[in-house]
Amino acid sequence: MEQEELLRRITADPNVLVGKATVRGLRISVAQILNALASGVTVEALLKDYPELELEDIHACIAYGAALVAQERVYPVAAA
Repeated sequence: MEQEELLRRITADPNVLVGKATVRGLRISVAQILNALASGVTVEALLKDYPELELEDIHACIAYGAALVAQERVYPVAAA
């Protein structure tokens, strides 16, 4: 699945989790999934714990995080 197609799985609705990025409008935030993965939770465990999730949803969360990081701007700090 291409990144653009994956990113369509990420939604933001002010009526769901105060507008945070979520997976397909579910009450599962992108941050929740990324934090779980960063903490060592396996993809298999996430899919078991959240039966409404699909493998592509997890890939979409990772793609969303990567897209945000790619937009970061880093400004050099002048030496004092």
